[in-house]
Amino acid sequence: MTRTQTAIQFASPTIVPYQGGCVTEPAFFALDYLVNWRADVTVAGVLHPDAPVLPLLKAVLADPQQYRVTPEQAEAARAQFLEQAGQALEQQGGQRAWLEREF
Repeated sequence: MTRTQTAIQFASPTIVPYQGGCVTEPAFFALDYLVNWRADVTVAGVLHPDAPVLPLLKAVLADPQQYRVTPEQAEAARAQFLEQAGQALEQQGGQRAWLEREF
């Protein structure tokens, strides 16, 4: 792996835990779950335990230098999140574009 691939690390989101119901559609539940999804995130060797992943990635994208990563590394992490979380969202009938708008 290159430094770009490993500068920002986080686990893939698991299957969205939608349990059904008449009020919330699975796709919108999944979007909310993924926007607020928490995980241990390592940025340039610094662990951010149980961090809300999307807000942290947005902060890194806004000021990569503060987090000691390059803009390219921040963008690679954004792309990784969109790929992984986008797949989970699509499994529930959502659209990856919904997550893209969150950035």
